[in-house]
Amino acid sequence: MDPFKIHSHDDMAVQSQRCSACRDTTPLPVEIDFAFQPIVDLSTRAVFACEALVRGANGESAHTVLSQIDDANKYQFDQQCRKVAIASAAALGLDTFLSINFMPNAVYKPEVCIRSTLDAAQKHGFPTERIIFETVEGEHLADRTHLVDIFKAYKKFGFLTAIDDFGAGYSGLALLVDFQPDIIKLDMGLLRGIDTDSVRQRIVRGVLSMCHDLGIRVVAEGIETRGERDFFVAHDVSLMQGYFFAKPGFKSIPEIDKSAYFP
Repeated sequence: MDPFKIHSHDDMAVQSQRCSACRDTTPLPVEIDFAFQPIVDLSTRAVFACEALVRGANGESAHTVLSQIDDANKYQFDQQCRKVAIASAAALGLDTFLSINFMPNAVYKPEVCIRSTLDAAQKHGFPTERIIFETVEGEHLADRTHLVDIFKAYKKFGFLTAIDDFGAGYSGLALLVDFQPDIIKLDMGLLRGIDTDSVRQRIVRGVLSMCHDLGIRVVAEGIETRGERDFFVAHDVSLMQGYFFAKPGFKSIPEIDKSAYFP
């Protein structure tokens, strides 16, 4: 079956919506660029991936950028983010996975809306098999079925999928019934001070056990202290992200302090 072929009247309606959004050439109200933050793998003592974090053209915060995005321009913004993130990563010579945040509610039909991503990857010579698409748990509430359809389509195209901030919302467990992503990134609220907090420890152990059984890799996100790192090392979590390893680098891939790898 051709993934780009329209198969029903419903698909035609969605395609019409998508084409209307694509034809809207109104410039975005803000120029965007990216900072990159490494996700390290302590088992190999190397960078596993870099997350592309949206910024303004002069390094303005993500909040400054996102405050200018609304329903009228979210499709353009989501598409532009993908293209700029891939172009920037390729220009920096990124040779790890690239994690790109996407907005599920800006994807009308995943098989069609992915075209610009594939074109950007081909143009800049960035392998599609090294792209991770991640979305935050809180975004799932609008339409879980739509998000599952997006994730399944992206998986067919060979992309990895991830849920960010897992544990911060209320829909994560329900989503896992319908789709198991490649990666779950634990919300930093769950792990802050976990080495001294028995309640957090019990909750996180339960999540880790569930992910192990489902074959899902876990990223401990927001690691800031040696104690937080050591807790996850002791529980066989090797993928970590946070200021303890490196702050985001605007238009750059930050260096990792090698001593941060050692428990």
